[in-house]
Amino acid sequence: MRKLLKFPKNFLWGCATSAYQTEGGIKNSDWAKFKDAGIACDHYHRYEEDFDLLKKLNQNAYRFSIEWSRIEPKEGEFDKKEIQHYKKVISALKKRKIVPFIVLYHFSLPLWFQQKGGWICSDSPKYFARYTRKITQELKGVEFWMTINEPMVYVVNSYLKGKWPPFKKNFLATQKVTANLIEAHKAAFQIIHSIQKKAKVGVSKNIVCFLPYKNKALNKFLAYLADYFWNDYFLDHIKDYQDFVGLNYYFYNQIKFRLKKKISLKSFPIEFYNCDEKKEVSDIGWRIHPEGIYWAIKDVSEFEKPIYITENGLADARDRLRKSFIRDHLYWVHKAIKEGEDVRGYFHWSLIDNFEWEKGFGPRFGLVEVDYNTLARKPRPSAFYYAKVSKENALITNS
Repeated sequence: MRKLLKFPKNFLWGCATSAYQTEGGIKNSDWAKFKDAGIACDHYHRYEEDFDLLKKLNQNAYRFSIEWSRIEPKEGEFDKKEIQHYKKVISALKKRKIVPFIVLYHFSLPLWFQQKGGWICSDSPKYFARYTRKITQELKGVEFWMTINEPMVYVVNSYLKGKWPPFKKNFLATQKVTANLIEAHKAAFQIIHSIQKKAKVGVSKNIVCFLPYKNKALNKFLAYLADYFWNDYFLDHIKDYQDFVGLNYYFYNQIKFRLKKKISLKSFPIEFYNCDEKKEVSDIGWRIHPEGIYWAIKDVSEFEKPIYITENGLADARDRLRKSFIRDHLYWVHKAIKEGEDVRGYFHWSLIDNFEWEKGFGPRFGLVEVDYNTLARKPRPSAFYYAKVSKENALITNS
């Protein structure tokens, strides 16, 4: 039986992108020296065209990041031209009645900052605070601010797995970097509120649904620890410094743990890996588990703050799974809302295909396909499905 699931009045429907992944022309960041995105999607020059697409797809919100290396190309020196660019971006969104959500830091760093040690440097929160103060003073009239995108994703990939700049594999370093990111967020939260009284400030936190393999006791205990340190630790330490929780959800991990054969103070002593091969996967192997977003919402609801789903999507070049992915995840989001959880918006990742970090341009996350030869944009069929849901502020299901 077909059923209409209505979402709350004034619910925000949007898409998300980040600067380094879409803008192009960024040469003085740590990522540009590792894996240059080149012109990327040229969103820097084509943002008006992309915002027209947003409007045609019935979106009323857009999450994007400011590129720190553009704003502060040299330590303590701020680029007026680049600040003016982001003012124009915000103005273009407001002209179309699209609510801007600004992210101050989304993985890429100015070279000068990285050369000083990056986030492991004791003064890193002070540098971030200075940048935050300048941006907040310049970009007026923005209600929603996110200081840091997916802090634990950055920490693990850059300081534990060593596959992102600065390519470290040191478990002890992850603790220092995490502490500095927490202090950076707290400082930025206070700065933004001191300058823009009506601002709402949070982080964008990646939440993973951890399930123990075969429900064995050891796996259950270690899954509990993984859940705390990955999902809750950062949010616990900033709980008095957030006006909302930004929740990113992509997949679940059914986990089996084992001790490493060689253990050192610099390495994490436990290995864990996905065991469930039965789940449907995206083009890059991420296991699709829509119910996980419901449990992710329940997890962060303990902080008693409004919740925004700030990223949710999949790599799907043929667009064969994206419609059902959106429908099924929104079903579980609606269930959580119906049970009283204060979810106020949903942002699909991503509006357009983009540079997917160490994976390059291969994965296709966009509702809108990008031809990287011509940079032409073409909405995929799933984009029109999402547009219909957004317009009607409702989801039609068969159950």
